[in-house]
Amino acid sequence: MNLAPRRAGALIGLTGIALTTAGPVMLLRGRGGRQEIRAELAAQRITFPHHGLPGHLARFAGRPVRTGGEAHAYAELIKDHLTRATGGRTYAEITDELHAGGGDADKLAELRQTAFMGETLRASLLSAYQAWHLTTLVTGLGALLTGAGAALVATANALGADRRHT
Repeated sequence: MNLAPRRAGALIGLTGIALTTAGPVMLLRGRGGRQEIRAELAAQRITFPHHGLPGHLARFAGRPVRTGGEAHAYAELIKDHLTRATGGRTYAEITDELHAGGGDADKLAELRQTAFMGETLRASLLSAYQAWHLTTLVTGLGALLTGAGAALVATANALGADRRHT
């Protein structure tokens, strides 16, 4: 009696069971991560202004920031404001200018603080946006693993049924 097909069927079945176990765990982790991001964004109570938004952000007027896409849009709003406030300079560039003594030190120090706060807030929102995408990836992989696992279990069962009928 050749045990190779039986072992292959068992291996396929065990792999399927492992995947159908891992898949739902990933689905739950993805969903939980997304809920955590929503809760954290809601706790910040960030709301888009009702008016004065650039055209590409007008659809967000008056809306609270609760999703990764909205966090990204608000980060873009901060970027627009920072560009105007700093003349397009970054925190590092303003710091260099301040240390070089290239102007009014008090004004540059204030501008550097503005740049620092804006860039920090923007980075936090972009982190939420990236985490949002990660939850999408984890959820998608969970669904894929669940489906693949179920297919492997069904294949192992079919192989077992074929062996019993021969």
